[in-house]
Amino acid sequence: MKKDKKLQASEFKLQNSYVSLLAEVKKRVRSAQYAALKAVNTELVGLYWDIGRMIVERQHEAGWGKSVVKQLSADLRAEFPGIGGFSASNLWRMKAFFEAYTDHQKIAPLVREIGWSHNIVIFEQCKDLLEREFYIRMTRKFGWSKNVLIHQIGNQSYEKSLLGQTNFDLVLTPELRTQAKLAVKDKYTFDFLELGEKHTERELEKALIARIEDFLRAMGGMFAFMGSQFRLEVEGDEFFIDLLLFHRRLKALVAIELKIGKFQPEFVGKMQFYLTALDRQVRMKDENPSIGIILCKEKKRTIVEYALYDARKPIGVATYEIRSTLPKNLQGQLPSPDEIATLLEEIE
Repeated sequence: MKKDKKLQASEFKLQNSYVSLLAEVKKRVRSAQYAALKAVNTELVGLYWDIGRMIVERQHEAGWGKSVVKQLSADLRAEFPGIGGFSASNLWRMKAFFEAYTDHQKIAPLVREIGWSHNIVIFEQCKDLLEREFYIRMTRKFGWSKNVLIHQIGNQSYEKSLLGQTNFDLVLTPELRTQAKLAVKDKYTFDFLELGEKHTERELEKALIARIEDFLRAMGGMFAFMGSQFRLEVEGDEFFIDLLLFHRRLKALVAIELKIGKFQPEFVGKMQFYLTALDRQVRMKDENPSIGIILCKEKKRTIVEYALYDARKPIGVATYEIRSTLPKNLQGQLPSPDEIATLLEEIE
């Protein structure tokens, strides 16, 4: 008899707690603008954050099971039939979302600056906290669509950006160097190309131009195409840059040289010549110094490091592949967590 009374008291307490939660969540939903609930914006993410917090707090207090979240989902959908997002699975996402970021004061405010669908992609596909921060900041900075974000994660933009080999720290101003580092990856994946492993530089160039939108997306999405075999004339002699792009955020011309073999140190001298000619003949007064990317099939990192050491023009050396993998020997070469955190702080 005593056990029955205790059980009834416990059930009564649980019911009262749930009624209180339902009322609080309903009040919070009504406080958000209806238009914001249909849009992917700060208010919607803030709403889902608060619902996740309420569920966590009540769960700790009352020790609920899964059935409560299922009931909450049904009641919310009945109360707000014109508003989506209150499925049981999405409520569990809200709970996990809040728990993942609530103790991280640096990231918690950032999640409200990108859409909920973007947040879920990052949360579910990236397990490392620094990796999540990278994609949150990059999505906010460049306005990536959900599909572009998925593409960037699939192509390991986080790892490839951190591994990038450039001389930007030595030759660019602090205002430009972080943005430039983010613009030049260590490896580019052109898995949209229908090319075999053996191909000529001209075949590679033509294939990239034929799929120009995919190419620009693979480069990072902030590039505009200026031309192929871009002609320069110096004292009557002609020179041709394989591909010339313009980076909208950097406001700088970007010369790309395609090499189907290994990186050679002499490639740097040729690129410096191109960049000097671009700066003197093509660059406009309000644009920043031109940047070069030497895109090779293979490279040895120490040789690249030596070749760039005394280069006076901003140059990055990257490799390309037709399939999406990060070599195992590079996975252990990422910067330290502190160095990564410092870089992320500079992504505004």
